[in-house]
Amino acid sequence: FFYEYVLMLGALLGRALSHCLARPFANVGIKSLTPGFLGSVLLPTVHSSLTSLAWSACCLPSCMYRTIAEMAIQGPFRKKRALNKHMDGKPFMKAVVLKTLIRKPKKPNSANRRCVKVRLSNGREVVAYVPGEGHNLQEHNIVLVRGGRCQDLIGVKHKIVRGKFDCAPVHKASRHPLNLTT
Repeated sequence: FFYEYVLMLGALLGRALSHCLARPFANVGIKSLTPGFLGSVLLPTVHSSLTSLAWSACCLPSCMYRTIAEMAIQGPFRKKRALNKHMDGKPFMKAVVLKTLIRKPKKPNSANRRCVKVRLSNGREVVAYVPGEGHNLQEHNIVLVRGGRCQDLIGVKHKIVRGKFDCAPVHKASRHPLNLTT
C-alpha cells in the first residue's frame, strides 16, 4: 500500500519529484526498493519535496496558478491601468485657460509645441497640449481637456479637444488651393 502511495505521488509530482529522488538514490534501481526501505529513507525525501513544492506555490504571483478552466472563462490576465489622478478618473473635464505656453520637446525632436496652462473644474492646474496646427486660445477661454500624454513633452499628460467650447477645430489644408473654375 505504501509503495503504491509513493508511486502515485511520483506520478502526480512528475519531473520535480523524480528529480528530487534521483539525486540521493542515483545507484539504487526502483525495483530494489523495499517497503521497509521506503518507510525509513524515502519518506523524509518525499516530505521535503512536498514542503518545497508548497513553498514555491505560495510564492508564485496570483496570475501564475490559475486553473485552465478559470483562464478559459475569465480570459488572459490583464494589468489594471492607472486612472488619471488629476481628473479624478474622468475621461474628459471642462477647464479655463490661464496662460498659453510654448514648450520645447525632448532630445531628438526640435519643433516647439503649443501648450496651455488650464485650471480644471475640480480646481487643479495642469499643462495641456493643443494638437493640430494653430489655435485660437486666449486667457479665460473655456476648453475641454482629455487625458493622454504628449510623448516628447516632459510633464504634459493632457490634451485639449479641438472643436469643443471656445477651441476652434483644426482647419484642414484644402486639396485644391487654386480655384481655376470661373
